[in-house]
Amino acid sequence: MREKRSFPERPESVTAARRFATEVLQGAPTQIIATVELLVSELATNCIRHTDSAFDLTIAKTTREIRVEATDYAVGEPTMRSPKPTDTNGRGLRIVDALASSWGVEHRPSHGKTVWFTIAVQAPDRATQLAS
Repeated sequence: MREKRSFPERPESVTAARRFATEVLQGAPTQIIATVELLVSELATNCIRHTDSAFDLTIAKTTREIRVEATDYAVGEPTMRSPKPTDTNGRGLRIVDALASSWGVEHRPSHGKTVWFTIAVQAPDRATQLAS
């Protein structure tokens, strides 16, 4: 399963992106949905704050993992910051790094980039599969 949606460069797009993710992942374990929702919020916020472009959100789900990609069409390099405890922002990629199974950045040939992350999905154990 693979779903993609485009969002305009507006603060409301962060909420819309979270909603899109929860709709796409409906039926997944609550903890996985909550983690994806938080990480989507961080990536969407970065797209709104640090670029001057709309962004696309792509969510792909297999039996083993969920991959989320946030693609913007602006120049710039995502940077993991080291904020002070009193700083009010700058933790987005640190949160992604802490909670995602893996993540990275892919630069687009024309311009822009995709920041992606994966979340492992626990496959049902063999006994559960046989009992079904």
